[in-house]
Amino acid sequence: MKKIAIIGLGGFGINLAKNLAQEDNIEIIAIDSNKDQVNKIKDMVTKPVTMDAANKENLISIGIKDVDCAIVAPGPGLEPGILMVHMLKELGVPKIFAKALSEDHEKILALVGATEVLYPEKDMAEKMARQIVAPNLIDYIPLEAGLVIEEIAPPKFFTGKTLAEIHLRKKYNITVLAIKSIIPQGFTPNPGGEYLVKESDILVVMGEKKHIDKLHAKIK
Repeated sequence: MKKIAIIGLGGFGINLAKNLAQEDNIEIIAIDSNKDQVNKIKDMVTKPVTMDAANKENLISIGIKDVDCAIVAPGPGLEPGILMVHMLKELGVPKIFAKALSEDHEKILALVGATEVLYPEKDMAEKMARQIVAPNLIDYIPLEAGLVIEEIAPPKFFTGKTLAEIHLRKKYNITVLAIKSIIPQGFTPNPGGEYLVKESDILVVMGEKKHIDKLHAKIK
């Protein structure tokens, strides 16, 4: 059983709790200083807690040392999140995700011990920009060193051809990591060159952003 703590039950925290509650073998501790917010999800989580999570003794009292992962998503102030991440790090929580409110906040959260920093506004803006300039884009994950992973709908000139005939690696320096099939439903990791691309497929590709942009430019 995996134990997860969600600290801060604003819109982000509550939606995260609701989604995680649908998974099996997850124990959720949901924490907020506002009792009304806690009451909104008290019947969905394992342990709803109303308390000030910026107090180390409070965190220790609910067994925070035993969680596998903590998600810090407090309200509008910058300091509470920074303090909570620092305390969780000191208490030995192995994985700490923190929601950032600005780019400077993002940098500070990483410095004080966040394993990963989430900046939803920035991430959504980047994704929207990509979708505007790349109509075939379905999903987008930025990686290090200019690499991205994207899910793209195959353009018409891909369908009915094999991956070997399309030559994505040779023409665009792009690797096809997997293919999601919609009709019929299926998932093919690391597909071979003989795979025949269908109109209903989704290609999961990886490459440098500049190379994938060249493909999008041809699709337009």
